[in-house]
Amino acid sequence: MFNFNQNNQNYNNTFVNQNTGDIAVPRTFIANVFSWMAVALGITAFFAYYFSTNVAFISSLITQTEKGVGMSGLGWVVMLAPLAFVLIMSFGFNKLSAGLLTLLFVAFSFIMGMSLSFIFIVYTGASIFLTFAVTAGTFGVMAIAGYTTNIDLSKFGSIMFMGLIGIIIASLVNMFMKNQMMDWIISVAGVLVFTGLTAWDVQKLKRIGASVESGTDPAKKLVIMGALTLYLDFINLFLFLLRFLGNRK
Repeated sequence: MFNFNQNNQNYNNTFVNQNTGDIAVPRTFIANVFSWMAVALGITAFFAYYFSTNVAFISSLITQTEKGVGMSGLGWVVMLAPLAFVLIMSFGFNKLSAGLLTLLFVAFSFIMGMSLSFIFIVYTGASIFLTFAVTAGTFGVMAIAGYTTNIDLSKFGSIMFMGLIGIIIASLVNMFMKNQMMDWIISVAGVLVFTGLTAWDVQKLKRIGASVESGTDPAKKLVIMGALTLYLDFINLFLFLLRFLGNRK
């Protein structure tokens, strides 16, 4: 589970117009954000399925231990590599060029495909497709709500972010406790938090789009980081919903 919201304050504060009233929003900015998000999701989906069919690759991710099947060294690298990309892009935002940032985002999407290949091993294809459709519908509704509402969602977003921190801590604790009830509670909270974060992030991007000059290098970088933010909201929402809707093989 990854989230970018905690790392994007350095450029939000620079470019966002704090006026929450009606503003003329360059539609090209929002359209570009969603376009790059869609491209990234397409790359991830394709390579997740591709690597799930590669027996040699899947075998390299696991190893036999005294307690049974565990994660190999390569498996841990594949699982943690996406987080490294998020951190590099977030903290390197001011120093990286728009072109390099875009290249990193595409590479991140590819690595995420490798990381998520396991879901095709654990769950049936039909349930994965159903969950993806439900996620897309939920995400779309909340994106529209965040874009069209005149209510300032800043305080609501702060609450959602606090909930996210709680989920991360609870997930780490439950890795050792392995409590099924706790896992269910975390999953419910995850769905609610990332549903709310979607609306907040879209509204935040709407303000950013109204405050940058289209076509400039900073604007191009903000498009990529915005796409990363929404991509992570979508993926995390999908994974939490998959816990409920996914049928195991």
